[in-house]
Amino acid sequence: MYEPSRSIMTFHIAGFQFWDGALVLDQLKVGMQLRLVPEFDNPHDPRAVAIYLDKTKLGFVPSELNELVSQLLFYGHGDVLECRVLQVVPERSPWHQVRAGVYLADAR
Repeated sequence: MYEPSRSIMTFHIAGFQFWDGALVLDQLKVGMQLRLVPEFDNPHDPRAVAIYLDKTKLGFVPSELNELVSQLLFYGHGDVLECRVLQVVPERSPWHQVRAGVYLADAR
């Protein structure tokens, strides 16, 4: 049976080195769900979408990829999205330590 991919995008979390990701790096596990939070009042990018583990801000969806995710969140469709940890590599540079993915939620 045909099963289309649910993947929308994958990326290294932007700004990881500037936020609190280092404080929870040892807690991040592959497959763990993260929270997408729009920052429409962000002075650098009105389409900014922050990524959180519980209450800890890890960084952002990269600005060159955030348009669709931002639109869905803006119009109240955030429930169709899932953000998950894909890779954690503590020995890499901070901007390449965590790779995440955004997926369509399976509502079947």
